Amino acid sequence: MYGILIIGAGEAGVQAALTLRQQGYQGQITLLGDESGRPYERPPLSKQCLLDGSDAPLISGSQQLEALNIQYRNGQRVVAIHRNQQQVELASGEQLPYERLLLATGAQARTLTIEGMPAEQVLTLRSRGDAERIRQRARPGQNVVMIGAGFIGLELAASLRTLGLEVTVLESAERILQRAVPASIASLIAAEHQQQGVEIRCQSSVEYASSTDYGYQLHLLNGERINADWVLAGIGSVPNTHLAQDAGLNVDNGIQVDHCLRTSDPMIFAAGDCARFPLDLYNTEVRLESWRCAREQGEIAALNMLGANTIYNVAPWFWSDQYQLGLQMVGLPIGVTQEVIRDFNGSRLVFLLNAHQQLVAACGVGPGNTVARDIKIAERLINQGLHPSAEQLADTSISLKSLLKG
Repeated sequence: MYGILIIGAGEAGVQAALTLRQQGYQGQITLLGDESGRPYERPPLSKQCLLDGSDAPLISGSQQLEALNIQYRNGQRVVAIHRNQQQVELASGEQLPYERLLLATGAQARTLTIEGMPAEQVLTLRSRGDAERIRQRARPGQNVVMIGAGFIGLELAASLRTLGLEVTVLESAERILQRAVPASIASLIAAEHQQQGVEIRCQSSVEYASSTDYGYQLHLLNGERINADWVLAGIGSVPNTHLAQDAGLNVDNGIQVDHCLRTSDPMIFAAGDCARFPLDLYNTEVRLESWRCAREQGEIAALNMLGANTIYNVAPWFWSDQYQLGLQMVGLPIGVTQEVIRDFNGSRLVFLLNAHQQLVAACGVGPGNTVARDIKIAERLINQGLHPSAEQLADTSISLKSLLKG
């Protein structure tokens, strides 16, 4: 038999390979990564890697690959999947057969073109190489404009400001993190950025740029002008679905999979940032860009490639570190009709309930990891389908842990 082939050496791909061996699979496992070097973690790229120039840490377990007889081939670009022959084709022309195939191809940063500004002056962050280019470009005192006030944009703004750059954040929406977190949490994040000297302009978009003796001037749609030495774009990502689409698999804002992460071809699975999957907990289909989701789905895809029928159906978890603040969120804000705020010791928790008074999501922000324990409890409340009352959630004299008793 030809074994299992994994395209993508990120969190999902590596975890799948390790899980296959942990489950006793003795066949050949080949892990293909299109970047050179060992598989690495991406979350630190916008934070510590920029601040001190450190290398991105390796994905946990990536040093075990050789010991577990997992063939890791880096710098290998896959150009086609030949489903009828159950083979993939590399850019070199080499054909690799598979018994089962996992697509863990991730996503790429959405690029931005600004009229009047050279492409090399508008940077994005997705890879280790991107982080190095940003760090080499950044100099104290420069004017940098960050376009996009989502998690990645604000993390980059915080890091660059810490390095001594003058940072302006432009966001087309009415507020920062509009699609991600409650307004009462976003306002605290915005206040911290402003206190650190970052200028945030919402409902602002760039129309074009003009060159000046000292750099560039961005002309906004509202008529304002901003000086910029260079620009960073943090405007979301695009799932890497071209291989799946060219192979005739179902694709719609991600590679479509069933509850067990199988694609429309039963021999091919997909996991992580590239996959769009049903999430029954919220009666919807989603594609998540989440470190933990990728890790969990890699494990589940491995189990199911070995014949299990394990379903992925848990509340997603996200986090972001900006300055000394730690932000965590669990669940999806779907059908929210009520917000409950719980403030304590300089931290804030916001619980989101639907019309049935069911907890569907929770978000918290505070110094360091002060909200981590409570978000973990909220995660258990959501996954167990418990219904704590709004009054209980708001009352700081009531231990959240006690609500797990139902």
